[in-house]
Amino acid sequence: MSTALSDLLPPTYTAYAYSYPHKSSYAPLDPIVRLAEAWQSEDRQSLLLYLHIPFCEMRCGFCNLFAASQPADELVNTYLASLERQAAEVHRAIQPARFAAMAVGGGTPTFLDVVQLERLLELAATFIGSDLRHIPVSVETSPHTADRDRLLTLFRHGVSRISIGVQSFLEADTRALGRPQRLDEVISALDTIRSIGFPTLNIDLIFGAEGQTRAAWLGSIREALRFRPEELYLYPLYVRPMTGLAGKADADAARQLELYRVGRDVLLEQGYRQQSLRAFYLPRITDEIRATYSCQQDGMVGLGCGARSYTTDLHYSSRFQVGQQAIRQMLQQWVAQSEEQFGWATHGFRLSADERRRRHVILSLLQAEGLDVLDFVDRFGTVPSDEFPLLPELINAGLAAEANGRLQLTVAGMEQSDAIGPALYSDDVRAALTEFALR
Repeated sequence: MSTALSDLLPPTYTAYAYSYPHKSSYAPLDPIVRLAEAWQSEDRQSLLLYLHIPFCEMRCGFCNLFAASQPADELVNTYLASLERQAAEVHRAIQPARFAAMAVGGGTPTFLDVVQLERLLELAATFIGSDLRHIPVSVETSPHTADRDRLLTLFRHGVSRISIGVQSFLEADTRALGRPQRLDEVISALDTIRSIGFPTLNIDLIFGAEGQTRAAWLGSIREALRFRPEELYLYPLYVRPMTGLAGKADADAARQLELYRVGRDVLLEQGYRQQSLRAFYLPRITDEIRATYSCQQDGMVGLGCGARSYTTDLHYSSRFQVGQQAIRQMLQQWVAQSEEQFGWATHGFRLSADERRRRHVILSLLQAEGLDVLDFVDRFGTVPSDEFPLLPELINAGLAAEANGRLQLTVAGMEQSDAIGPALYSDDVRAALTEFALR
């Protein structure tokens, strides 16, 4: 018998629970930390490199990412120059290091023109110390910026995965999302991506827009499936503060759940595997992802304003904000930094032993494979159900089950991942998130 999670512990946040702790819980570090010291004792043989390009052609109504719309070209070039200075300083701090994967996000990285993209990808190859074709490389794009010249530039440099935020194939839905776009532009972008031959295509879709019908949602999914993407991400619409949709009513939870189930069932019928609440992969892609990088145990090096990095016990980033004016001010401050200043972590979150265990549980439990209980015991010396009383409650409520040494969410539990995640947050993280929301 299944019970709603709200009967156990009402969720405090309505947001995507895919990392822990979120950047909005970061605070000024006192004292600040030299990067060379932060990475000195870390295993640096299987890292993820993340490059953040905080620019977009427009600010979508649902977006709360660290990104500025329509920046002046002078700022973009100054940003890239500062990114090169930061990369040189960080490279010195973390060596020796090897990278298992790379991602470029934003914003919209393909807001950059071809010359700027060349500059960015050459920087990345220099930083990694090898041709980008030797590791999986993912780049985010949008229908408006996914033209042939940009995409060919990415392909020639070895980019293996393109993730495109379509959100909907129905123009009425995208208008309701605060993201006007033309269907012919979307189709052209997808045709171009497929014709160039990128190994992996991911399409992002959003459900729950005002007025979105079941038929419209099914139509978007079926249109996406025409391109047989290796990955599909289905995102529930959350109306969040300081975004273009702020002030509008939250999406109806019951209707969102219905739309989610419709989308999930169609993708499972089409041979996709569900990896998390949002992520659906073809089997080959699922196996490759598991073989290359583990966010539970491998570190991440972030470059760029708004990029996050993490070691075992320190997560750090530049300051984080959502409002456009604040973002632009932070960008101006960031590009003005000296190379030496880029060698310090000034904002972040120090993970205690409890927070490290909590992070491992959250990141594992919200994935299809679930939490390997024996691995947790070997790694941390404690039993997860003793550490986190919510776990046996989830089992009793029918939201999780334990078998063959793994604690996994049930179908009902997976549907409530974005409530289960925050229910496992620590009091310190909850307080920090609340403080950020009230600023």
